[in-house]
Amino acid sequence: MIVFRRTVIALGIAAMATAAAAQEHPARPGHSDQGRQEQGGPGVLALLPGDSVTEHSIDTPAGKLAYTATAGTFSLFDQSGERSAAVFYTAFTAKPNNPARPVTFVFNGGPGAGSAFLNLGLVGPRIASFGNGYDGANVRLIDNPETWLSFTDLVLIDPVGTGWSRPAKPDGSSAFWGVHGDAESLAKVIALYVAKNSRVSSPKFILGESYGGFRAVKVARTLQNNQGIVVSGILMVSPLLEGEFHFGGDRFALGAALRLPSLAAAELEHKGTFSTAALVQAEHFALTDYLSALAGPPLQGDAAHAFYARVAQMTGVPEDVIARERGFIRDAYVKSLHANDHKIVSEYDATFAVDDPNPESETARGPDPFLDGFIRAYGSAFVAYARDELGFKTEMTYNLLASDISGKWDWYEGRGHSPPSAAEDLRELLALTPSFRLMIAHGYSDMVTPYADSRYLLNHIPSSVDGERAELRLYRGGHMFYVDPQSRKAFTADARTMYPAP
Repeated sequence: MIVFRRTVIALGIAAMATAAAAQEHPARPGHSDQGRQEQGGPGVLALLPGDSVTEHSIDTPAGKLAYTATAGTFSLFDQSGERSAAVFYTAFTAKPNNPARPVTFVFNGGPGAGSAFLNLGLVGPRIASFGNGYDGANVRLIDNPETWLSFTDLVLIDPVGTGWSRPAKPDGSSAFWGVHGDAESLAKVIALYVAKNSRVSSPKFILGESYGGFRAVKVARTLQNNQGIVVSGILMVSPLLEGEFHFGGDRFALGAALRLPSLAAAELEHKGTFSTAALVQAEHFALTDYLSALAGPPLQGDAAHAFYARVAQMTGVPEDVIARERGFIRDAYVKSLHANDHKIVSEYDATFAVDDPNPESETARGPDPFLDGFIRAYGSAFVAYARDELGFKTEMTYNLLASDISGKWDWYEGRGHSPPSAAEDLRELLALTPSFRLMIAHGYSDMVTPYADSRYLLNHIPSSVDGERAELRLYRGGHMFYVDPQSRKAFTADARTMYPAP
């Protein structure tokens, strides 16, 4: 999850702090998780209960699946031996326990998003249902027959500041709120889980959504370099991979061209004429005529009219709006696509529109209709799930989306002002581990992390490096395409091909 536009990502506000070293607190004899409140001492960590372990079962297409759920925390410590943070996680392991079974470590993005999105939206044994109207007031939990637990054990992690993960001190976040510190802390949590649960022989995978895709690559490299753990594969949902395209990239010809196919896909959906063949035409136009027109001098006269009319027909954005922007659509579609109906469109899914709360305003104001309209209901659903079914009861607030984190994030890793990128890390993962595989999944109508961005990155990895081990999968829907049951099922089936057969 990338918190975007009305909760704007700010670059480079916080200086990169040296990552805190981490180690597991020595266990008490007889129970490794007793007295966790006492370990926390004063402060918010005192609200965290001990780990809770519960037994469950679920019916899947392959039959009944029994599993163990663990909701708990790992402690991180700094170089002086002081506790620096508690990191909340939820683990689901199939029974009987098999230490050689694949295990997937899962986190969302933001930065500042908790793991409840992927837990209750895609991979977990229980899933949030919003009904046909996607109304957050009607959220309820139901069994998820397509749970990834059918083919991999799952460990869902909330980075520090999200979910129920917190720094030990109010001013202790700077060590974790940056690309490097974040990767270091999550890699350590993964290493702690692997050691504590004897999962050294398990094939290890990472699943990350949005910024979590970028995070997954950084964590995988940190695991390899600092923890001696080699990841077998990474799966990404709507990832941010090249910061150059995301942070102001729509002001430049290439960035704008890579966004156009997603908007064209949304317009095809709106007209009821969606087809991959039609989308291929839009993709070709985006990287030929559209790109060259935006990169060259402004068009004039009849040539300008013909060009703007073609873009309008393809995207649904009125021609006068496109002409005013000289072909650069930027965020104009949010207010323009359904302006006559007084609707506002979501950046997370350009097919999703609701009544505009500020129709008199020329620019978009207020929350995103998709993200804030019903998605935040994942937070309350997860709190109830953790309390009532997983036995993890706390008065601490669950931070589903901690929007302040993105504004304090250190993106630069001491590299000056180069845009953040995962491209070099992906090349190294593919080159250094011959069995490593990568699957990137996108929704067609996502305007926050357009699928063409990832295609561009993959197309520019030398074939000698990827060896056909990196693939792009596309689905109907937007940034969180998995809220659509058919897209969720299709992606789960595709993801299963990444894992060794049972």
